[in-house]
Amino acid sequence: MFLPNKKGYYGDFGGKFMPETLFSCLSELEHFYDTVKKENSFKKEFKCFLKNYAGRPTLLYFAKNLSKHLGMKIYLKREDLLHTGAHKINNSLGQALLAYHMGKKRIIAETGAGQHGVSAATVARLFGLKCDVYMGEEDIRRQRMNVFRMKILGARVIPVKSGSKTLKDACNEAIRDWVTNVRDTYYLIGSTFGPHPYPMIVRDFQSVIGKEAKAQILREQKRLPDYLLACVGGGSNSMGLFYPFFRDSKVKFIGVEAGGLNKNLTSASISYGDVGVLHGAKTYVLQDSFGQVKGTHSIAAGLDYPGVGPEHSFYKDSNRAAYVAVKDNEALEGFKMLSEFEGIIPALESAHAISYLKKLAKKAKGALVIVCLSGRGDKDLEIVQEYLKI
Repeated sequence: MFLPNKKGYYGDFGGKFMPETLFSCLSELEHFYDTVKKENSFKKEFKCFLKNYAGRPTLLYFAKNLSKHLGMKIYLKREDLLHTGAHKINNSLGQALLAYHMGKKRIIAETGAGQHGVSAATVARLFGLKCDVYMGEEDIRRQRMNVFRMKILGARVIPVKSGSKTLKDACNEAIRDWVTNVRDTYYLIGSTFGPHPYPMIVRDFQSVIGKEAKAQILREQKRLPDYLLACVGGGSNSMGLFYPFFRDSKVKFIGVEAGGLNKNLTSASISYGDVGVLHGAKTYVLQDSFGQVKGTHSIAAGLDYPGVGPEHSFYKDSNRAAYVAVKDNEALEGFKMLSEFEGIIPALESAHAISYLKKLAKKAKGALVIVCLSGRGDKDLEIVQEYLKI
């Protein structure tokens, strides 16, 4: 399978751009992970938690009504059915196991939409670890129910008041915390961004999505899909789906970014960004002519991030994947479309991918498509109600 090189680069992207204080703990994590990922006991333990705690395997559901409406064969990989309501639990379980076996007593996490925060708080309870979650004040306002869930689970939610008060700034504060508390604290990163080895670790733990989907579609259709479709913020659910199909060159990957309101109010880092360094990795970043990170916007808090995982940047430049931007109003249409045709209420992040099906259908009639339904929409109902005036 495709892996980063020894320095953590995917082609020109990736690496470790972090304070010197953190190099020793990044090396510790890299060496520990390289060892345990080969151990049958660790793999067995992880699979056991995925099955008996998270609820895997998730269904590959044939969306009959939506397929008929759009003229394609559409399957949904139902990550929304997992414990805590999203794909985030896959990675959180894996990294919590690492933290536990490394002897760490505390985990910290960043969160945007709150789903990673909830999954981090959940696994902290499971493994008896303290948990602090950094979350921007704007996201706390937008995702009040997830904040309450984290608190019920015993986590401390720390508001971030700097910058845009969203995911980028939550990451900044989590890194500052980690620098100060490296001995007893594990930073449980929620997506495929950050310094090496995090993008690789998160990808590996999330690749269960694509491994299951490949086996399921072969049983169901006796062939591989024509397209894989998933939303992209930092990029963990999409990379989890894409990666096991990397060598299957006839399977096309489409990552759907948050186009926001327009090109100037967007979170579509690959579509509109330039190469730069953000949170420890060289990747595509939304930045101005002076290299300063731009403010971002998306109706979906989980996609409101000015960068993307370095492996996605490699996929883009090597033409292994195509990336498109879907605006807020289009995402709302996708939210309504899946709800009305299939009786499934998606997270606003996933709704971006659902929305793009309408455009894909115009050029790929009859295509076999798998969409990663990364999360359910409970957390977004107040936002949607405000926009749609229901």
